[in-house]
Amino acid sequence: MPYARQPPGHRAGARQPIVRRQRPPATPAAGAARRWRLELQVHPSDIRRRVRYLFFTRRQCALLVGAVVLWLAFVAAGGVLAPSVVRGFLSRHEHRNLVTERSRQGERLDALVARLERLEGRSGELRLKVDKIFLAYGLRGDESIGQGGFPPPERPVPQSVYANVIRQGNGLDARVGGELAVIATFLEELHAFEEANRELVRTTPSASPLRDDRFVLTSPFGNRRSPFTKSLDFHAGMDFAAPVGTPVHAPGDAKVVFAGRYPLRRSVGWWRYGNLVVLAHGDDFRTLFGHCEQIRVRAGQTVAQGDVIASVGSTGWSTSPHLHYEVRRRDEERKFVPVDPRIYMLDRRWRDEERLLVRARTAPPLTDYEPLPALLAN
Repeated sequence: MPYARQPPGHRAGARQPIVRRQRPPATPAAGAARRWRLELQVHPSDIRRRVRYLFFTRRQCALLVGAVVLWLAFVAAGGVLAPSVVRGFLSRHEHRNLVTERSRQGERLDALVARLERLEGRSGELRLKVDKIFLAYGLRGDESIGQGGFPPPERPVPQSVYANVIRQGNGLDARVGGELAVIATFLEELHAFEEANRELVRTTPSASPLRDDRFVLTSPFGNRRSPFTKSLDFHAGMDFAAPVGTPVHAPGDAKVVFAGRYPLRRSVGWWRYGNLVVLAHGDDFRTLFGHCEQIRVRAGQTVAQGDVIASVGSTGWSTSPHLHYEVRRRDEERKFVPVDPRIYMLDRRWRDEERLLVRARTAPPLTDYEPLPALLAN
């Protein structure tokens, strides 16, 4: 290394200290003075572990601050929108509950309407039965057929998806209510009539002569084709096919006026009935039971409704075991005229009862029938 220059007066041979030239300090650049970094020191709790240093540049700090600001803005927006979101969630939950409840109420409404329809059918059946009783007693009940009370005011129907069903239910309820009101009035009249005419009530034939549904209607009342002559004739009663020996019951309280076989020399027509039982129900009714196998009563005997008077057979003009049943009623001329026995079987339900009642009230008087002989009428 070179020595420094010796000053004057310096002794030769004397050792001088070495002076090193110092470089002037570097002057920082103009932009470097504005650069800075954020230092973050992480000191662990264990002193044996080294300190961690995290350095963030200005750009990184700006990004971090921006992220924090965005996060705070998101949190603030969430705080503002959270009630609306919660309300929306609760509204959707409540909407689902309301839809479920609406469906449940709709099913219940349909069930109620179906029940009203059944009640309407039952009220119609009850109305027909009341009309049959009126007709059996000979009361003026023809004005009641097809009529009801005054129409009730129409009830308002709420705005609903079930508006049509509600409207249908309101109509059914109004019809059933009106029908029941009319029936209640007729029942009051019947009760008053039965209280004043107890003897007529007991003697009016009102029950089926055969029980337990062990029979089949094979020939109705009215015009038919004769199984023997194959020509049209008037059938004054009804034929019920049943096994031989099936008990035949009295349809009402009565007195036996005939029990046996009608004499051939007196009438061929009545002899064809085979073993015959004739009951007198007071002065107004006669019931006839033909083609019997065995007769269990005798003339002059008194029987009550339900007593066994004979059994089903196939005597006389008969193609198979059956019971021929007739009901005859006095008309205004005091003659015993055949009437449809179904009217006087109040314990039975027939498919065409409404037409039966209308026909019984409006049909012209019968003329083509064999009169009841004196032996059977007295």
